[in-house]
Amino acid sequence: MSSPIIGALKSSSIITRHPANPILTAGDVPYAPALVFNAGVTKYQGRYIMVFRNDYGDPEKHTLLPSSTTNLGLAYSHDGIHWDVQPGPCFGLQDDEIIRTYDPRLTVMDGRVYMCFAVDTKHGVRGGIAVTDDFEKFEVLHMTAPDNRNMVLFPEKIGGNYVRLERPFPVYSRGGKDRFDMWISESPDLKYWGNTDLLLAVEHVAYANDKIGPAAPPIKTSKGWLTTFHSVDLDPSRGKNGWEDSWKKRYCAGIMLLDLDNPKKIVGMYKDPLIAPEASYETDGGFRNDVIFPGGMILEDDGEVKIYYGAADTVECLATAHVDDLVRLCLEGK
Repeated sequence: MSSPIIGALKSSSIITRHPANPILTAGDVPYAPALVFNAGVTKYQGRYIMVFRNDYGDPEKHTLLPSSTTNLGLAYSHDGIHWDVQPGPCFGLQDDEIIRTYDPRLTVMDGRVYMCFAVDTKHGVRGGIAVTDDFEKFEVLHMTAPDNRNMVLFPEKIGGNYVRLERPFPVYSRGGKDRFDMWISESPDLKYWGNTDLLLAVEHVAYANDKIGPAAPPIKTSKGWLTTFHSVDLDPSRGKNGWEDSWKKRYCAGIMLLDLDNPKKIVGMYKDPLIAPEASYETDGGFRNDVIFPGGMILEDDGEVKIYYGAADTVECLATAHVDDLVRLCLEGK
């Protein structure tokens, strides 16, 4: 049976897109990638840090170089809006087995920055965890078995263990089609992971019919772990919709609240998208139009939450909301 088509979607009214959007584009990067998007963003040692994905090619001709050219760039900011992009990429793994690394997420724990990232290899998709103190040297702590990616770490141990969200790619178990869900795992040391459970399935999200997965690393509130996720719906009638010959998917951002002591328990979830593709930089002229992909979320002292997201797989953007409004959305579910 084919999945039902999902109609028009809109962002929550509590979300404000920043007027400076997009806050980072390929034109801001001195080594000339074609696309910059899906960044991890955090606050570290008194400033904002952004690690972003670089894809290379010719944007005028709408062509990309082989995926083996993809790497990660670095930028600093004092306000989270205006960025000082560093002169060269900061991270990339490549050897006879690894093809590329991409889609970073950043979590600060115990004075160090941990970076989750996706890895394409010749024998499947993997997820990695690395740690750095200066964004010049990275120590890779862990690589998953295939097929897994979209991992994010919670910013502290829970019940004595590190915790991560992830999206495995179990091709056979869900009928051999895109039908991928969000899972949660634990580790005593960030290297060995287990005690894995399903957290959220596609059928639990009314505006998804294809797949879901983690987005930005969760932030802690008095009511629970505020947690974003990405949702995907597929509509075969969408046509070209970007640089590619055919792009029929739409990505939105959702939000839920997880129990502080047992994050395998969902306390509440907003029933509609938190952010749906609406602005021109999200819906038109991109590599893949109609894509919202959060990778960073920062809770400020005044209660503002900054949500950083890739738009149209082409640029990096920022939306804001107050933490109390986000929590209320989750608890009320509407």
